[in-house]
Amino acid sequence: MKKKITEETVIFASVVKWVLLATVVGIFTGIASSGFVRLLDYSISFQAGFPYYYMFLPLILPCVAYLSIKVFPSSLDYTTDKVISVIHGGRKISLVSIIKAFFLSIISIASGGSAGKEAPCADIGAGFGSLFSAIFKFNTVDRKKLMICGVSAGFAGVFGVPVSGAIFGVEVLFVGSILYDVFLPSLVAGVTSYQVSSALGAKYFVEPLNFVPHFSNLFFLKIIIAGVFFGICSFAFIEINRFVKHLSSKFSGSVIIRAFFGGIILCLIGFLISPEYLSLGMNTVENSLRGCEAPFYAPIIKTITTAVTLAFGGVGGIITPILYVGSTLGSAASSLFGINPQTFSAIALVSLLAGITNAPIASSVMAIELFGPEIAPYACVSCLVSFLMTGHRSIYPSQVLSVRKSESVDVETGKTFGKIDPSCEIDQKKIQRKIKKRMKEIMHIENK
Repeated sequence: MKKKITEETVIFASVVKWVLLATVVGIFTGIASSGFVRLLDYSISFQAGFPYYYMFLPLILPCVAYLSIKVFPSSLDYTTDKVISVIHGGRKISLVSIIKAFFLSIISIASGGSAGKEAPCADIGAGFGSLFSAIFKFNTVDRKKLMICGVSAGFAGVFGVPVSGAIFGVEVLFVGSILYDVFLPSLVAGVTSYQVSSALGAKYFVEPLNFVPHFSNLFFLKIIIAGVFFGICSFAFIEINRFVKHLSSKFSGSVIIRAFFGGIILCLIGFLISPEYLSLGMNTVENSLRGCEAPFYAPIIKTITTAVTLAFGGVGGIITPILYVGSTLGSAASSLFGINPQTFSAIALVSLLAGITNAPIASSVMAIELFGPEIAPYACVSCLVSFLMTGHRSIYPSQVLSVRKSESVDVETGKTFGKIDPSCEIDQKKIQRKIKKRMKEIMHIENK
């Protein structure tokens, strides 16, 4: 007589399987993230001994562009957007792409390129997930899950945010929906990567806020208005990066010449304005979050240097520059809103992250992990408003839109943002029907 396997037994076996696999991915990603961050920190500390280190950018940026495109040209999956595209397509990531993500990002950032350190670690994690799935001959569905775990592990390991890192991995693929079936392994991978990185000496910035205003109707209204402001700034950040990328594609000549001119632009900004807006700039982020005032033009210049770096041949992430732009924007605009600079800088940081990446839940949880639970209600509201105000745009063109941000906007779901027209028209007939319906309801109430 055959025994039936119960549903609970199958689910238990699945839980055990994915906890083990996610742990393995988390361990390897944590080791790689720790090694990457330590090597990057060493490179940046070495650059500090040369005040005009950025003068080599016109030479180094073309080298990075050449290595990234000409050497193993089939292995180009070393950016977060490329990884998102690979996961959606069910494809694999090669070992060469992992190596490129590791070393080319360090060269770009250490030489003065304005890029982030999170993408290489997330991409390396996704690459490990792809390699393990190939070794154990997993099917496409399991390979996607392992790669998502790698993205979560990389994000958690580099910033020290295991929970929001896990959420980011399952939220960033589809805007408006979360992959709950991958949530547990992503969380396990994120926590494991964080613990391994910490054990290997990785240092993280955690700044509990000393001052969070007590709740009041006026303060809550300020936070909502601030969310609208941050959403507009997120919109501007995306559009500036899109415009610069379009501009670079029109640039005549080879990618080497294009990268050379990109290096010249960055050199001029560093020499004429300040090298503060090049490289990572994490010291500025930390200072802003501690209440130091930033100049009003800081987020604008950082946006430009980031757009030029990534569009003209540099390799690296986008989230670290977003943190820079958000924290300095909050610091510079705090007096305008009449809110404590430290508090407003923290809220601005996560709000721009939510608007630009379309990941409001991960951004809200990050606020709690970095700044403490007292900021939670205000950060969540601001993140959600910023996310909505950005509209149907994203810094990651490979993200898939699952839900419209407004039913009155005529935009097709199920497409990647790269195929969505951001200037989609408003469905005026639908709005008119809603207005007529509301007017009838009001008239009916008055008649009663």
